[in-house]
Amino acid sequence: MTEANRELIHTYLPSLTELQFEQLSQAILTWQEWNQKVNVISRKDMDALVERHILHSIAIEKVLSFPAGSRIIDVGSGGGFPGIPLAILRPDCHFTLLDSVSKKMFVAQEVVLAAALQNVKIMVGRSEACTLTFDYVISRAVTKMVDFIPMVRHLIATHPQKTPANGILYLKGGEPDGDLGMELRESQHPYQLYSLKEVIDLPFFETKYLVHIPFVR
Repeated sequence: MTEANRELIHTYLPSLTELQFEQLSQAILTWQEWNQKVNVISRKDMDALVERHILHSIAIEKVLSFPAGSRIIDVGSGGGFPGIPLAILRPDCHFTLLDSVSKKMFVAQEVVLAAALQNVKIMVGRSEACTLTFDYVISRAVTKMVDFIPMVRHLIATHPQKTPANGILYLKGGEPDGDLGMELRESQHPYQLYSLKEVIDLPFFETKYLVHIPFVR
């Protein structure tokens, strides 16, 4: 790991234990090795893996911390983002990574094994066919919200309720007064919008947001 990446991790994840840092280091190494064979991360982004993928993933936890014991599904996980960095950060929560592309899930499984994560399950398939339920659905801009919500609504258990409220935690880019705001209004669901710039003060996060769509009864 480069010194610059090490500094980024220690700056924004100062409470990482030695074990967690080693798990994250192993995960980064495995992503780097496998991405040369299976393109799960844009190759032009590999030099910014820590900033644009790992810190972007863990921003969810920095904004809205998961209650202990939460069951979380990462829909459209690809090579394991945002699920794997969050699973390293929160060993007291349970993560399921779901994607329909088996070769991407193979890479995610290799990362899970390399990091010796005990709180991650890998599933290959489509969210519409999944019959399990979870406290939270997490994802990184898989598609427009108006299309994504019907794809995953059935995955969210509304009882027992947690804080933050059970629902969707979606990483999106854009402008609240522009395209992002229009997309959220089009979904016709109540939502809360959080600027990631407030928790990670780097240029990449200027227009990055976390959308929380709660589902309560």
